[in-house]
Amino acid sequence: MIMAMRVDYSIIITSAIIVAAASMIMSSTTAATTVPAGLINIVNLGAIADGKTDSTLPFQSAWASACSSSKPVTIYVPSGRFFIRSAYFQGERCSNKAINFRIDGTLLAPTDYGKSSSDVWIKFEKATGVSISGGTLDGRGTGLWACKASSSSCPTGAATLGFYNSTDIVISGLSSINSQKFHIVMDGCQNVKLQGITISAPGNSPNTDGIHIEFSTGVTVLNSRIATGDDCVSIGPGSSNLWIQNITCGPGHGVSIGSLGWTAQEAGVQNVTLKTATFKSTQNGVRIKTWARESNGFVKGVVFEDLTMVQVQNPVIIDQNYCPGVHDCPHQLSGVTISDVLYEDIRGTSATDVGVKLDCSKEHPCSGIKIEDVNLSYDNRPAQVSCTNALGTTGGGAAAVIHHTTSSSCLM
Repeated sequence: MIMAMRVDYSIIITSAIIVAAASMIMSSTTAATTVPAGLINIVNLGAIADGKTDSTLPFQSAWASACSSSKPVTIYVPSGRFFIRSAYFQGERCSNKAINFRIDGTLLAPTDYGKSSSDVWIKFEKATGVSISGGTLDGRGTGLWACKASSSSCPTGAATLGFYNSTDIVISGLSSINSQKFHIVMDGCQNVKLQGITISAPGNSPNTDGIHIEFSTGVTVLNSRIATGDDCVSIGPGSSNLWIQNITCGPGHGVSIGSLGWTAQEAGVQNVTLKTATFKSTQNGVRIKTWARESNGFVKGVVFEDLTMVQVQNPVIIDQNYCPGVHDCPHQLSGVTISDVLYEDIRGTSATDVGVKLDCSKEHPCSGIKIEDVNLSYDNRPAQVSCTNALGTTGGGAAAVIHHTTSSSCLM
């Protein structure tokens, strides 16, 4: 006998509804919390984009997490204004050699400059393979500048971003504004590329060098705009194999090698190329500056090529009696030797009657100076050349201005 089996369809339907609902909840939860592999959003670590809450800890936590990963990691800073009191990223114990900071927002420095004990606001040390792309760093230095303008007892301030003893660094599309002191520092670094950098500070902001490089090798700066109150690019001791191309400088003090020669034992500067640059209303164009005191330092193998000067006070200058103040100047003879410097295809206008000033050391005259196709004018006439203790040659368009040389023994 076959008995009919009764099926309770209400139970089946209810169970199906529960399973479907659970599936929808799980799907919704996954969509809300899943982030791309290798991406750390600092907001998820507690950073708040209100411009007031200190986000230092979330940044440090993101770095620690990235360093523990064996795969490339991106630390993401979304749009908004994030306040950071001070950040220090130690790379010596970081196992990850591919960490990228992708910044869509703005990072804000503290304004109470007197309370900071750090000389660098955002500092990387012994890092390898770090890259920074996009974003704005706001040093908020106006208060400190005002203090320095009215008092001699102000703190020196902090550089905005610094890499120390680091390797394989790439910074692209970053903006730095109103730094308390230097905007970007590369010290003891190797294989560095900076491209598409924008630096901005008023022309009267003190010691706000745009990009400062020292004891570093293999540094490239490309396609950047720098407007600041000191050197657009400053190159210190121990720098070699630098390539700077397609930059705009102004306001500012130009591109400077130095100051050098402050200490008796000092590493030299060599193999520096600046190509395709425009200087607008700057204090200097291209400058080599050394203190007038004994030193074993040197500068050699420098190329300044394809430069445009627009109302620059000192378009081309070597100053081996450098002393920015009127007090406590050494008044000795510079021991820094300068050799093999090429000035080629430099044109435009000087804001003073002397377009080229070569003031070299009497003890160690400059040698191997080459001036080719340099055409600078002042007040609709050729600018003059002032030359002391410089040996070398001239050619091309430079002949139009060299006849104004103040010393017949120079550049012969």
